[in-house]
Amino acid sequence: MTARPPSPASPEPPASTSSTPSSASNPPTPPEPPTPSHPPAQLEPPTPSSKPPAPPTHPAPQRQPELSEPSSNPPTQPIPRKQPKIALRQAPGPSPSILTAPARTSRGVTGAITPARLRQLGVCLALGVVAALVTGPSGDSAHPFRALRQSVIDPRIGVFLGLAVGLWVVLVAATELRPVLGRVTVTARARRPVRATFERRYGNVGLNAVLLVIAIVAPMLVSTAAQQSMVNDIGIYALLALGLNVVVGYAGLLDLGYIAFFAIGAYVAAYFSSSSAMPWHAPFILNPFFVLPIALVLAALAGVILGAPTLRLRGDYLAIVTLGFGEIIQLIANNSDEITNGPRGVFGVPHLSVDLPGIHYQWGIDPLPYYYLLLGIVVLVMIAFGRLERSRIGRAWAAIREDEIAAEATGVPTLRMKLLAFAIGASVSGFAGVLLATKQFFNPQSFSLQSSFLVVAVVIFGGMGSRLGAVTGAVVLQGLAFYLRDKVPPTDRYIYFGAVIITMMIFRPQGMVPSRRRRREIELAGAGAGASDSLGAAPLGRTIT
Repeated sequence: MTARPPSPASPEPPASTSSTPSSASNPPTPPEPPTPSHPPAQLEPPTPSSKPPAPPTHPAPQRQPELSEPSSNPPTQPIPRKQPKIALRQAPGPSPSILTAPARTSRGVTGAITPARLRQLGVCLALGVVAALVTGPSGDSAHPFRALRQSVIDPRIGVFLGLAVGLWVVLVAATELRPVLGRVTVTARARRPVRATFERRYGNVGLNAVLLVIAIVAPMLVSTAAQQSMVNDIGIYALLALGLNVVVGYAGLLDLGYIAFFAIGAYVAAYFSSSSAMPWHAPFILNPFFVLPIALVLAALAGVILGAPTLRLRGDYLAIVTLGFGEIIQLIANNSDEITNGPRGVFGVPHLSVDLPGIHYQWGIDPLPYYYLLLGIVVLVMIAFGRLERSRIGRAWAAIREDEIAAEATGVPTLRMKLLAFAIGASVSGFAGVLLATKQFFNPQSFSLQSSFLVVAVVIFGGMGSRLGAVTGAVVLQGLAFYLRDKVPPTDRYIYFGAVIITMMIFRPQGMVPSRRRRREIELAGAGAGASDSLGAAPLGRTIT
C-alpha cells in the first residue's frame, strides 16, 4: 500500500458559532483546492517533426504614471551644477544670427564734405589740369615753356577744371544715392575683413606712384625715334598684353590667335572713320573717338562667336583652333582687295581729335601726345582689371584655371565665364587696333603669326596674371627690339626673344613681376603642395613667408 502524498495547504474555514463538535468516527472532510480559471498547459516531449519553439518575446512596456498620479518611488532629483558665467562683449549695433538674415540699415543723404571727398576733389582737379596740359599746344626747343604758359592762361583749362568738378559731383552723388536707391549696407559688411584693407586693395601705392612718374618723365628724355617706338611698340603691346592677360593669366586659356581681334579693330576704324582709306567704307563718317566703342563691341562679339563652339576644347586643342582663327583673319585681309585694299594696306585714317565747345585738339604725327593718351588708357585698364580680378568673376576664373572640373562641380558656369574672358580680352585688343589705325599705316603683315606669339611672350615674360608684369614685359621686350633694330635683321630678332624667354623660364618661371597668387603657387609647388593649395595653408612642416 503506497503512501498518499500530502494535500496542498489550504486556508481553514472560519469557525461557525452554530457548528457542533465532531465525533471521532466521522472526521471532517478537508475542503477542495480552488480550481484555476485557466488550466495549466500540459508539457509534451518534442517530436522530431515538430517546429522549434518561437523565441521569447519581451514584455510590453508598462505605462508610465502621469504627473498627477502619486508614485510610490519618486524619481531622484539630479544634483544641480553651477554653470560658469561667461561675459561676452557684444559689438555695437544689431548682431546678425546664423539662421536669420542680417539686419539691414540704410542711411539717407548727408551731404557732408568729408576729408575723403576733398581728396577725391583734389584728384579730379589734378586730372583736369593734366588733361589740359597734355592736350595743349606743343612747345619748341627755343621756348620750351611758352606752350606751358599758354596752356595755363588758355580758357581750355577752365573747361577741363569744370569737367573735373562735374565728375567729382557725380561721384559724390552716386555715393550718397546708393542706399536711397536700394543698395543697403549690412552690419557685417561694415566691418571689413582683412582682405579689404587699403594695402591689399590698392597694393603698394608708393611704388605705383614712382613708376607712374617715371613713365611720365621718360619720353621727355629720349629722342623722337624712341618716342615713336614707345607709342607704336611699347604702348600698343602693353595694351594688348593686358587684354591677353585676362584670357591666359586669369582664366588659364591659351589663345594663340589673339592678334586677329587687333586686326578687326584696325579695319573697323578704317571702315567707319574714312571714306578713302579702303574701297569699302561706311555710308557715314564718324570721329575716331566714336569708333572706339563700336570696335570694342564688334571685337567682343567676334570673341564670343569664336569662343562659343571652341571653348569646350581644352589645352593644346584650343590653342590650335585659335591659331587657325588668327591665320584665317590675316588671309581674308590679305586677299580681299575690294574690301580691305589687300596687301597694299590702309593709309589715311584720320587722327584722333576732340571737338567740343571750347576744346579743339587733334593728335597729329607728334608721338608724345599719343604716348600720354596711351599711358592714361593703360592706367585705367589696369585699375579696371584689378577690380575685376578681386570680384566674383575673377575668383571664378581662378577656379577654372586651377581645376575646371572641380569648378564646374561647385556650381561655377565654366562656359559662360570663359566666354566672358574671351570677350573682355578681345574688346581690349580691338580698342588697341583703333589706336594703331589712327596713328600709322598698317597692312595684313602687321597682324602676322609672329606678332601673336610676341604678345604671348610678353605676358609670359612679365608674369601670367600680373597687370604690372604685362606692362613690364612689353617695356623690356619691345625695348630689346628697338635696341636690335639697327644691329640685326628683323627676322633674327625672334631668336633673341626666344633666348630671353627660355632664360626666364629656367631661372624665374613665375615671370619678372609675378602676381601674389602666382608667386604663392610657385612656392607651394617647391614645397611639395599642389596648385589647389595656393589659396590655403602651407603643407605640414613647412612655413612659407
